[in-house]
Amino acid sequence: MPLAKKTYVNKKLLQKAKKDKAKLVFDRFEEQQPLCPFGITPLGDVCCKNCYNGPCRIIPKKQERGICGATADVIVARNLLRHAAAGVSCHGDHAREAVLLLLKIIQGKAPGYKIKNEIKLRMIARRLGKKSTGPIMDVAKEVVLEALEDYRRQEGLFHRKEGEFLNWTRISALPERIALWEKLDILPINIDMETSHAEHQTTMGNDADPEHLLLSVLRQGIADGAAMRIATDMQDIIFKIPKIVRSEANLGVLKKDYVNIAVHGHSPLLSDKVVEWAKKLDKKAKTVGAKGINIVGVCCTGNEVLMRHGIPLAASEIRAEMVITTGALDAMVVDMQCIYPSVQEVAQCYHTKIITSIDYVRIPGAVHIPFEVEDADKTAQKIIMTGVENFKNRPSHIFIPPEKFTMYGGFSAEAITNLLKKVNSAEPLKPLIQNLKNGNVRGIVAIVGCRNPKLRGYPFHEELMKILIKNNILVVVTGCAAHAAASSGLMAPDATEKYAGKKLASVIKAISKANNMKDVLPPVWHVGSCVDNSRIEQLLNPVAKKLKKPLHKLPIAVSAPEYVTEKAVAIASWALALGITTHINPVPPVTGSKFVTKVLTKDLEKITGSRVIIGETHQAAAKEIIKHINKKRKSLKWK
Repeated sequence: MPLAKKTYVNKKLLQKAKKDKAKLVFDRFEEQQPLCPFGITPLGDVCCKNCYNGPCRIIPKKQERGICGATADVIVARNLLRHAAAGVSCHGDHAREAVLLLLKIIQGKAPGYKIKNEIKLRMIARRLGKKSTGPIMDVAKEVVLEALEDYRRQEGLFHRKEGEFLNWTRISALPERIALWEKLDILPINIDMETSHAEHQTTMGNDADPEHLLLSVLRQGIADGAAMRIATDMQDIIFKIPKIVRSEANLGVLKKDYVNIAVHGHSPLLSDKVVEWAKKLDKKAKTVGAKGINIVGVCCTGNEVLMRHGIPLAASEIRAEMVITTGALDAMVVDMQCIYPSVQEVAQCYHTKIITSIDYVRIPGAVHIPFEVEDADKTAQKIIMTGVENFKNRPSHIFIPPEKFTMYGGFSAEAITNLLKKVNSAEPLKPLIQNLKNGNVRGIVAIVGCRNPKLRGYPFHEELMKILIKNNILVVVTGCAAHAAASSGLMAPDATEKYAGKKLASVIKAISKANNMKDVLPPVWHVGSCVDNSRIEQLLNPVAKKLKKPLHKLPIAVSAPEYVTEKAVAIASWALALGITTHINPVPPVTGSKFVTKVLTKDLEKITGSRVIIGETHQAAAKEIIKHINKKRKSLKWK
């Protein structure tokens, strides 16, 4: 396996996998070489599979149009819109499940759950213009109905009326952005209908205007922002708002003498229950010869239970197979999104039970234990006992890499505000704004997204973060980027001293001291899972309001250094719609259209104030991001 010389992949585990005849993601990646070049080369080649006239290939100076007459510009814009819509559907489904859980709590149909944060619920009700006082279930009902309206509103879908758009866009976005989106006529009406409409819009024989199609991509991004915020808000209400928490990360969090159970996927609805019942059934592990039950997190479900329960992070999605390869994992329960079907194939080489739980997420050969919120406690108990009973089937050869790092997570917008309150109780944002102005904090960069096997294990996330924090730029992370930072020590107590620039380090040390913390906080802040990208906007919007500046004028940026999924396209579209310049790597499949490439990398800045940055190495990406931040600082006349 030709991995990069510098890699986050444990080579001893790779050797073990080979000996055990377990084929991992990097093996399959190499078997796929060479990858199809259409759409990802600078040659202008484009492929369209949107109907059965083709597939059609567009090759400059040879085949300029598809059979239906679509040009490369149309095909590339349509494909981008389809990817964005698919990403929105993922976050939309995730959010809807959380909304429906709150509805069932109100109806008394989800006995295992309750409202844990009444304060946030009442605050959201006020922002929605609903009654926020009185019995909490009455307030919850008002909020749920407003959330469901964002999934069922029909009026104005094709001819939107003024002031008619998503409730969660209305209560989340800044007035300046809403006015711009109103002018561009891209305010979403209904999350589900927007994605359905995009599918219709991009079928053969419909929209053939690449400029209009790209505006629709921004529309999907706005819908995605609303879906992410709904999911985050609902989960905070039901499971509580994350607070700063100390935990551990990397494969070394597995324990040899314990029943190890991994939660993998994105939704906390089941994983929260698994954590609860692991504590209650811990003594059961001793009946099979184990010392106890050890729950570890994989991917974004891992982020969710880390932030609220301190559960250690074992791996990102790309290393989920490696958790199994240790031979020490007794069960892996998955819910939805970012779950490689290969986990079952790898598990067959060991004893690990792969447990699927969502009806529309099945893997052949896995154990399916249906999850419904009405029976959540019973389901969680059954999952725990499946892992416990499987402990006795462990293979004789187990290898758990010893490396692990202490980490700090749970930097929700509320948690960050509470940290800053200890510095200035009257005006919590003032210390952050002052340090942005004087250059102690040069800017803020959000690093999001997945791990991509195309980089062959090269730690792009980590190396990019190191350059940015060395240049006194505060980094906030979500999703698998958060795993990358945590498992490489960038969220450890010594990371500020070891990696941050002197000015940034002084700010973080001052915040830590003001909060009487035993450790110094890290220079990379764990904001949460993929849907928690909404927390980034929740942090930045008050800063922009305090400064009386729109987001696109601030020294901020987003980077998706190893994006993989269609969700990442939706997230990038959201950031660009907000006016936040966004770095993307690998190069997206748009280079076959000079028009689309130009719009994304240049012309978009005149429309939204943001653009796409391309950087195929961490050095190139850092250079462009720092250049962008310095340009914004200069225009603000900051030091």
